[in-house]
Amino acid sequence: MNQNSNDMKENQNIKVHVLHCGQVQVDIATPFKQKTLNPFAYAGIFRGKKHQVIIPVSAYLIEHPKGLVLIDTGWDSNWNILEPQGKRAFIKQNGRVIYQASKPILPEGQAMDEQLRSLGYTPEDIDYVLITHLDLDHVGGLELVKNAKNIWVSSEEWKAAHKSSLRYNSKLWENTKIEPFNFQENGIGPEKCSLDLFGDGSVQFVSTPGHTVGLTSVLVQNNGKQLLICADVGYAHKSWEEMILPGYTTSKKQAFASLKWVREISEAPNCLGIFATHDPEVKPQVVVL
Repeated sequence: MNQNSNDMKENQNIKVHVLHCGQVQVDIATPFKQKTLNPFAYAGIFRGKKHQVIIPVSAYLIEHPKGLVLIDTGWDSNWNILEPQGKRAFIKQNGRVIYQASKPILPEGQAMDEQLRSLGYTPEDIDYVLITHLDLDHVGGLELVKNAKNIWVSSEEWKAAHKSSLRYNSKLWENTKIEPFNFQENGIGPEKCSLDLFGDGSVQFVSTPGHTVGLTSVLVQNNGKQLLICADVGYAHKSWEEMILPGYTTSKKQAFASLKWVREISEAPNCLGIFATHDPEVKPQVVVL
């Protein structure tokens, strides 16, 4: 599938680092929508421990000839339910309802600033931070990289976050300069719009709404190859293989269309992989295009 032409010089490789920034404990209905009479199953409300699962929280660093791009930020380094002070800090900042739905686990060395340091970078080295959407496990570590040159989120997500204080916690970015960006109509993705970051087709921020209003996926293309970072459009390979929506969606119609597009990309012969934030089958690795 030819999403756009790529005018980078041949043999200029792009490296994508898949980073595991801890884990999250959730109800199984969070990643995979279930048929149940309980309308709040995805939040773990009125559900027992037998329904709880632990899944990874991933972020991604793209080493591009034109700059460093960080996709999402993982957890706040003060949040770790395995430590009493971490649990207290999380509940104080986010509330018990959110704790019921999403419990952070962050082993030493896996916070975003630690991950960058292990790769030889500082937050100041990062040219762009893209927040795919403003849920806790994607924006929680923002404070750790607030000195990056640019921090972006889609205009749609930014507007939605300012309308809902129940789902979003604006305190997590109140000390950070986030710039909303606009998608452009160009025929790419389920909504036919994206942002071509470097103007050469190599890194596309693609509108893939449904799980949230302004959810952004990242399509990376180079040397005739491509990979897709799909955030929470789907939670694992079986999501797009079996068309299982996430437990929570703002629009089932949009969520289905976005998941269908992910499946189409996965079936392309030049696709090196689809990377969902919480896929247990995806391990930390480096993919070279």
